[in-house]
Amino acid sequence: MTQRLNYAAASPEAFKLFLAFSTALKSGAIELPLLFLVELRVSQINGCAFCVDMHSKQATILGERPLRLHHVAVWRESPLFSPRERAALAWAEALTTLPPHGVPDDVYEHARSEFSEKELANLTFIVMAINGWNRASVAFRSVPGSQDKAFGLDKANLA
Repeated sequence: MTQRLNYAAASPEAFKLFLAFSTALKSGAIELPLLFLVELRVSQINGCAFCVDMHSKQATILGERPLRLHHVAVWRESPLFSPRERAALAWAEALTTLPPHGVPDDVYEHARSEFSEKELANLTFIVMAINGWNRASVAFRSVPGSQDKAFGLDKANLA
């Protein structure tokens, strides 16, 4: 598959602002291993190969176990995730798929039982950001692995 458009080059000002927003979330209230699991799951739902590739490599660099990465797609059936991780993944899925009547109360209550108000707000911004990146990467067919060197993802040794 060939990339359609380099959206970062076509609109550098907007790209830089969106990147700054996303980067700020990486030093926020949500721990990086969980952040990458959420970004991976949302990217799977959205069919974004570029982002699935990227977030798998980021998680690997942080020491995430390969089996857990394989189980993200089936997290409900897997015993490998903590209650906090399950709440985050359920929240991310609800926000990504947005049911007709919004986020169900039980999903919200589960998230609130695991996250402070600040953490839940940050988690929501993380989901908003990755959905945006997914949409741009899918629309313009960003090529998985094409930015590994620039983002330091070659350290994952998953070429």
